[in-house]
Amino acid sequence: MRGLGQTGGTAVLGGGALGLTVALRLAQRGERVTVIEREPVPGGLAAGFQPAPELPGGGPYLEKFYHHLFRSDTTIAALIEELGLGDRLVWPRPTNAVLWGGRFWRPYTPRGLLRFSPLPLVDRVRMGVVLAYLKLQRDYRPYEGVTADRWLRRWLGERAYGVLWEPLLRAKFGDRFDQIAMSWFWARIYCRSMALGYLRGGFQQLYDALVAEIRRLGGEVLLGREVTGARFATGDQDERGDQDGRPDAPSAAATTDERWTVAWRPAGAAPAASGVATSGETSRRFERVVSTLPIRLTLRLVPQLPENYRRQYDWGEAYGAHCVVLSLDRPLLPGGAYWLNVNDPSYPFLVAVEHTNYMPPEDYGGRRLVYLGNYLPMDHPLFAQPKEATLAQFLPSLRQINPAFREDWVRESWLFGAPYAQPIVTCDYARHIPPLKAPLPGLWIGSMFQVYPQDRGQNYSVALGNRLAEAMIEDERRATNDERALVVRPSSFVGSRAGTGAGAAGGDG
Repeated sequence: MRGLGQTGGTAVLGGGALGLTVALRLAQRGERVTVIEREPVPGGLAAGFQPAPELPGGGPYLEKFYHHLFRSDTTIAALIEELGLGDRLVWPRPTNAVLWGGRFWRPYTPRGLLRFSPLPLVDRVRMGVVLAYLKLQRDYRPYEGVTADRWLRRWLGERAYGVLWEPLLRAKFGDRFDQIAMSWFWARIYCRSMALGYLRGGFQQLYDALVAEIRRLGGEVLLGREVTGARFATGDQDERGDQDGRPDAPSAAATTDERWTVAWRPAGAAPAASGVATSGETSRRFERVVSTLPIRLTLRLVPQLPENYRRQYDWGEAYGAHCVVLSLDRPLLPGGAYWLNVNDPSYPFLVAVEHTNYMPPEDYGGRRLVYLGNYLPMDHPLFAQPKEATLAQFLPSLRQINPAFREDWVRESWLFGAPYAQPIVTCDYARHIPPLKAPLPGLWIGSMFQVYPQDRGQNYSVALGNRLAEAMIEDERRATNDERALVVRPSSFVGSRAGTGAGAAGGDG
């Protein structure tokens, strides 16, 4: 196939689940790939750290932001098996609860819902029937044109919606809660299971294994590198720009000379002044570029993308993820709960997740590990607030969850934040999902924005990575067949002077 195995190869921007999956599939077919990732470790939002460094090998990994799998996540489960990690994938059934009215409830199972006395029995039964109905619906498209707020109010009733679901939507999406598409909520119900999967020792093992396999196949993975731009040039154009200093305009006809120039620098390095090279900045030419970065970041990095494309896809919002991780010397959540939705707006976090009520604390040297998580607008003050100030704001609320809690239970703490973690999935979201193939030759785009009606998740990123690699390979196959057709077609003119001339010139189309 044209391009596969040639010198330039493919640059993959981003080393999360999606980018590493694309790179693996291309490398398995002989493609030269270079993955460029800003963080010092691969994995994106699922990357981990080692909270028990005194253990052998630095101890197991823990994700910076809570992660688990569902039984429907078959694509990533298959990848885990493919990379020889299947024996570490476990499926416990942890306890999930909600804090409402100052008490803990477990309404997320049929039995727990029937015992959820804050709602009258008729509302509990009605909710069970509605959720079972959604679980049976295989198509999300009927729910695209209506908000979750409107649909749930109608079918669950005001009381049930107001007690269980409206507080969750408000906590997750703030003042945008009543604009979220019902297709998003459908996916939360249809695709989820009570058994939750975890790669014992941390999902970081998967991403490290992907990097190792890509490198074994001859690929390159550059960590701690920040992409500063990607520019397209074709034919005899100089990739540095034309005489006016403007970027080269892409040729309407792709040729075998087309090239991309991708530039990057060490992550955290100061941007260069105009006309001055940044220390350590590197640029290299590639035949193709795959951007797995958020679409808005891709649009900034690729200034040649046309204006009509920008109007269509430079759209929408996403919240950032903010997590405090605590290491405690004893359990926190009552009843051994793993997941606690906080349906009380007076708390400074929307969820408390006690990881070691899911995985054994012995794995982490006896530590009890707890996440306190939020999704927030990226300009929210919490993202700029020091850890000590955040702890002073968060820890008093833990005494409301567990009256025995004291601050001296906290042995260690960590604070993590990440942008573009939670897309705001409104009713017109689907109309602004970009195609995989961008309008510049050799540019492909895959991001969390394109896993709709899901909005994030390792499984859906891996699945999109597989689909994106298949689309690239099929596109190359079609291009190769077209080129062969141009060569074969003039052969019917053998013996004709005109035909011979046409063949020598490359065909008559």
